[in-house]
Amino acid sequence: MKQSTITQLRGDGIRLAADVWEPSGTPTGTALLLHGGGQTRHSWQRTGARLAEHGWRALTIDARGHGDSDWADDGDYSHDAHARDLRQIVDDLGETPVLVGASMGGLASLHAAGADPSIARALVLVDITPTAEPAGIAKITGFMRDGLDGFDSLEDALDAVVAYNPHRSRPPRIEGLRKNLRERDGRWYWHWDPRMLASHDNMEHTAAEREERAREAARAVRVPTLLIRGKQSDVVSDDGVRELLRLIPGARYIDVTGAGHMVSGDDNDVLSSGLIDFLDGVVGAEAG
Repeated sequence: MKQSTITQLRGDGIRLAADVWEPSGTPTGTALLLHGGGQTRHSWQRTGARLAEHGWRALTIDARGHGDSDWADDGDYSHDAHARDLRQIVDDLGETPVLVGASMGGLASLHAAGADPSIARALVLVDITPTAEPAGIAKITGFMRDGLDGFDSLEDALDAVVAYNPHRSRPPRIEGLRKNLRERDGRWYWHWDPRMLASHDNMEHTAAEREERAREAARAVRVPTLLIRGKQSDVVSDDGVRELLRLIPGARYIDVTGAGHMVSGDDNDVLSSGLIDFLDGVVGAEAG
């Protein structure tokens, strides 16, 4: 298994950065790993490596306005914009991938798969369902707003992350945080476009309308689907889980004990194991 150098992908009129994790032999298939709002492709680093070890080619992608990807000239960071980027990536890929999306990346995957089920071989949603808990969403946006003015040091940024998620089973490492921040004028800033928050506030659809659009997308999904939820999540409730399982008949579900909303960072090993078991099942079903 090896990690490639950073790769440039085409989105919808925008350049996106990605790392490619290659297996040692012929790939079983390709998985696109899409992070949540305010994160970067590095949140999927361990999962990308694990997938490659198990024969899958994995692309960990910085969403528009995040990490090393371009910021949108028009400030459009809607779920539809992310879904259009995903559509372009898959068109250029030349094969049908598995879509693995956390939070924001999961909604983009859900909308893309709902609009065109042929875009994905399978769908994995990480701690996101059409119905999201308002208090959890408010906590996330509050955390992001609180960091807009930057931090005096990486240690201050780490303290903010720990305060946001005190139940996290594996505290983040300073060196890992360094990949998500940039130093300017002696302060450290999260490496995402602040207009993303304004785009969220000014979306043309209300929260109720966005949820209904997500439900419509879920009803149209026709591929094997897995929901992975953090047991301590304040974004996805038991009711939200039950609703998704009704909307996508046959969907599978894993609860990750000890993890919150940011499951990919909270307990990556458990997530990776559940994901690999699911993908093995998808391949087995196709072979049968």
